[in-house]
Amino acid sequence: MPDQENRDEQERPAPRFVVIGAGMAGILSAIKLQEAGLTDFTVYEKADRLGGTWRENTYPGVGCDVPSHLYRYSFAPNPDWSHLFSPGAEILAYLEEVADRHGIMDTIRFGHEIVRCDFEGGRWAIETADGATDTADFVIAATGVLHHPAYPHIDGLDSFTGAVFHSARWDHTVPTEGRRIGIIGTGSSAVQIVSALVDSVGELALFQRTAQWIFPQENSQFSEEDRARFRADPQLLQSMHEGLSRTFADHFANAVVNAESPEMQAIEQLCLFNLESNVEDPGLRERLRPTYRAACKRLVVSPDFYQAIQRPNAHLVTEEIDRIEPQGIRTRDGVLHELDVIVLATGFRVDRFLRPMQVTGRNGVSLDAVWEKRPSAYLSISIPEFPNLFMLNGPNGPVGNFSLIEVAELQFAYIMQLVELALSGQCREISATTEALGRFDEERAEAAKRTVWMTGCSSWYLDDRGVPAAWPWNFDRFREVMAAPDLDDYELA
Repeated sequence: MPDQENRDEQERPAPRFVVIGAGMAGILSAIKLQEAGLTDFTVYEKADRLGGTWRENTYPGVGCDVPSHLYRYSFAPNPDWSHLFSPGAEILAYLEEVADRHGIMDTIRFGHEIVRCDFEGGRWAIETADGATDTADFVIAATGVLHHPAYPHIDGLDSFTGAVFHSARWDHTVPTEGRRIGIIGTGSSAVQIVSALVDSVGELALFQRTAQWIFPQENSQFSEEDRARFRADPQLLQSMHEGLSRTFADHFANAVVNAESPEMQAIEQLCLFNLESNVEDPGLRERLRPTYRAACKRLVVSPDFYQAIQRPNAHLVTEEIDRIEPQGIRTRDGVLHELDVIVLATGFRVDRFLRPMQVTGRNGVSLDAVWEKRPSAYLSISIPEFPNLFMLNGPNGPVGNFSLIEVAELQFAYIMQLVELALSGQCREISATTEALGRFDEERAEAAKRTVWMTGCSSWYLDDRGVPAAWPWNFDRFREVMAAPDLDDYELA
C-alpha cells in the first residue's frame, strides 16, 4: 500500500494557483505558496506596481491607523519603522522589499487585469482584459476592500474649471502651495490631508456633512538608537509586537464589538476630552461635535487635526453643498466658496470585492446574482457553489477592528488546510455549504446588535439592512475559528 500511495502521489499533477491582486494579501499568498512548495502559480495585478491600497493612496499625509509593528508580516518583522504609525510610502517600500527578498517578483504579471473567472470542468478558466487566458485548480482572491473609489453625486461636478480628483487618485501634477483647496469629506483620508496641507496652502475649506470623533494619536518617532536595538535583538522586536497586539486587541478591537464595555467607554472619554481640550472656539467645537457614539463610524485617529482646522486659513463648512460651479462650491445658504482645487475624500465602494470581474461558479451560477442584495462569504473566505475559490479579507471579515495583515495570515493558513484536503486526494472541489453560510450570517447579525456600530449612526460598515458587514466578535474568537476548518460546513466533491 505505501508503494501504491507513493505512485499515486507522483502521478498526481501539481496543482495550479492563480492569485488575484499584488497588494498586501497577494504578496502574502505568493510567499506562502512558494514556502509550501506549490510553485505553479501566477499573481495577476492590473497595475504596473505592487502594493494595493498603499500604491494607490499617495495623498499628502497618508498613513496607517494601525501601529507599524502590528502592520507587518509575522515572517518579516521590520526593525526600521520610522514612527509608531508609519507613513504610506514607508509601508509601500516595506511591501516591495519583502516581495523582492522572498523572490516572488517574477511570479507577478503586472498590467494584467482579470475580467472573467469561470468554473468549467472542475477548473477555473481565467481571462484578462487583453484577451489572455489561463486555467487554475485554485483561485485566491486578494482583491482588497478599500479599493474602488466612491464618487459623490453633486450637480455641476464636471463644470468646475479647476482641478478635481479623488483622494485615492491624487494628481501630483497639480500644485497646492498657496492655492485655495476644498476637501469634501471628513473621514481618515480627509483628516490626514487637512493636517498635511493646511500650513502650505492659501486657503483650506473642509466641507463636513457629518462630524467625526477624533481619537488622539501619539505618533512618536523611533530614534536610530531604537532601531539599532531592534536590529540587534529580534526578541525585543517580538516583545514590542506582542505588547502592542494585546493592547490593541483588549483596548480597541474587543471594545468596539461590545458597546457597553468599560474599554468602549474609555475610548469615548478620550475622544470627548480630545475635542473639549483642543478646540477653543465654542461655536467651532459644537460644529465638530458628533451626535453619535465614538467608533460607531470607523474611528478617525490624528495627532493634530483639531489644531489644523483652527489655523487662520482653515474653514470648516457645515452648510450642505448645493452644487459645484465653474469657480467653486456653492452651499445651500447661497455662498460660493471659490476654489482652485477640489479633493473628493469621499471613501470607497466597500461592496465590490471581486467585482467588476464576471465570476461564475458551478452550473453557470453568477456571482453578481448571488451577491445581488449584498456580498457574503462563509467566514469571509468561501462562497457556496464557487469551489476552490477562496478570498482573503472578503465580505464580513474584520475590516475595521484588527490588523488586516494578521487577518490575512490567519485566513491563508486556514485556506491551506482546505487546499490540503484536495491535494491529499480526499476531494477535488471544496466550498462552503449554503447552510453554513446562512447560519454564519444569522449568528453574525445577532452578534452585531451588541457592537458599537449599531448604536445609531450611518456608516460604510452597514449593509442594505443596516447590519454591520464586519466581524462582530473579539479577536480571540477569530483566532479560534481560523485555527482549523469545521469540515461539516463544507461540501467536498
